[in-house]
Amino acid sequence: MGRVDEDVKRRGREALASLRRGPSERTARKSPRAEPEADVAASDDGENPIELPAFDPPPIEGADAPTRQLLAHAAEDPGPLLLPSVLAIANQKGGVGKTTTAVNLGAAMAEEGYRVLVVDLDPQSNATTGLGLSARDLGSSVYDVVMNNTAIDDCIEPTSLKNLFVAPATIDLAGAEIELVPAMSRELKLRRAIDEVREDYDVVLIDCPPSLGLLTVNGLAAADGVVVPIQCEYYALEGLGQLLRNVGLVRSNLNPILDVRGIVLTMYDGRTRLADQVVDEVRLHFGRRVYETVVPRTVRLSEAPSFGQPIIVFDSTSRGAKAYRELAKEVCRDAKRRAG
Repeated sequence: MGRVDEDVKRRGREALASLRRGPSERTARKSPRAEPEADVAASDDGENPIELPAFDPPPIEGADAPTRQLLAHAAEDPGPLLLPSVLAIANQKGGVGKTTTAVNLGAAMAEEGYRVLVVDLDPQSNATTGLGLSARDLGSSVYDVVMNNTAIDDCIEPTSLKNLFVAPATIDLAGAEIELVPAMSRELKLRRAIDEVREDYDVVLIDCPPSLGLLTVNGLAAADGVVVPIQCEYYALEGLGQLLRNVGLVRSNLNPILDVRGIVLTMYDGRTRLADQVVDEVRLHFGRRVYETVVPRTVRLSEAPSFGQPIIVFDSTSRGAKAYRELAKEVCRDAKRRAG
């Protein structure tokens, strides 16, 4: 195990620090700060120790108002889940486990008895294929819902798991980013569609694409809360600040009830000290917003989508299945119906 690259250390350390710095302060900084003292940890073989960077607490002063409002209560308990609820699974960085979380969290919730709809908002349509559907066999998709005002109920398909349904995506959705630009109320297309079926489901999970474009904005505008998967590596922290800023902007301009519901730590590899430190630092800064359940990196979780099955169906006794069952219980703990 080699020495951690200095640039990786610096970017990881500054990712969280950038969350609460304002744009003017970031622009004014023309030279990197002096490197803070680093903790030293032994590598896996006990030789050639690696240096793990220490983080500075990010100051809240100078952040833009929407971000400051979010971060002011970032460590507070979000409270019980109110049903029916719409949750966007979002992180503009790719490969952090958004689709894996949307599919398997939805399946685990369905197993608990909740009626769940997974909305695939990603043109890659991995949530669609991961739940056993083929784009070639679809009559309509989320593209038709967003662009042609098709009722979302007309494209919803059942899955092999009781209580679990999916609004599928196709590659056509890739063109929606451009086609939405001149559309009226372009940011609210998905919200209006979901509102028509909201009372038919306990939980709606929106699998957002790995970007901060109009599709993701549609997902955030339609949601009550955001669940952010974060891979247990430093690069995964870099885009967190920009994501939170965008959540704050959507909240202040389009969706005043939007909040960060929770952060899911994914792809955890207990053999590395780096993963442990990322877990510690995310918990330090976001407190009770970070779910206790940590999703491990496992081969079975990677294999399940190729069989078109959630992990609880593909290998119900695996570590991944156990993790997502625990996560579902944690997300839905003390869930209650909305008044009225």
